[in-house]
Amino acid sequence: MDIFIAIIIGIIQGLTEFLPVSSSAHLVFSQAFLGIAEHNLAFDVLLHLGTLVAVIGYFFTDIINMIYAFILSILDIFKGNFKRELKKDPYKKLAWFTIIATIPVGLVGIFLNNLVESLFAGVTIPAAFLLITGCLLYFSQRYNTGDVNLNNLTIKEALFMGLGQACAILPGLSRSGTTIAFGYLAGLNKEFAAKFSFILSVPAILGAAIVKMDGIGVGLANNFWPCILGFLAAVISGLFAIKILLKLIQERSLDIFAFYCWIVGAIILVSSLLL
Repeated sequence: MDIFIAIIIGIIQGLTEFLPVSSSAHLVFSQAFLGIAEHNLAFDVLLHLGTLVAVIGYFFTDIINMIYAFILSILDIFKGNFKRELKKDPYKKLAWFTIIATIPVGLVGIFLNNLVESLFAGVTIPAAFLLITGCLLYFSQRYNTGDVNLNNLTIKEALFMGLGQACAILPGLSRSGTTIAFGYLAGLNKEFAAKFSFILSVPAILGAAIVKMDGIGVGLANNFWPCILGFLAAVISGLFAIKILLKLIQERSLDIFAFYCWIVGAIILVSSLLL
């Protein structure tokens, strides 16, 4: 793989993994546009790891506190005060709800992986689902009441966001956009919906990378510098995307991303049908 193309795709992966415009759709579109026919497993895994490093780096303190709280929560089970401590410590609650909300995407990945992979063969299906992403972003904001945060979050809302993440395994449905939209529909306030969406991405991205880890050594040896530079591009652009999205959610709406999804999805869909 050419180093310049690797960096471009790394930037696209980092930006679109966290901006609500679907990384899967944009990778399919960009690879088709750049004429990349051969799938490089090592490069794919490293791009995922790059976005993983970005989200862990941005929410490092929260994630460390969650891990520590989870360990303490396991000890609480043996002490007989699990439920009481879960209500008192927000990080214990966040850790367990993150695990619970990850179950749906794990089940979809295990049982429907081959079916989902077949949908990545062309650009038509990702383009169609990108239009749906735009609809989710646009209408969920207008439904949102915005009164649920970590203090009053329940398993019901956590699982609903997890269901959104499971749906987003489809090409063209943005993972961040769909989970945030499902959070809005569940009544989460906008800032917490975005934060919980990013935290939910950690086990999801890690799981996807682990599943594809076989054979990474050979691919990395053959394309060392393109893989490394693509990884670094994904890390940097991912950090930038997280910062930008959180700022936009605080100050403005996500309508710009809805319009973007509609425009790009329509152009790609019409072009694919005509050509």
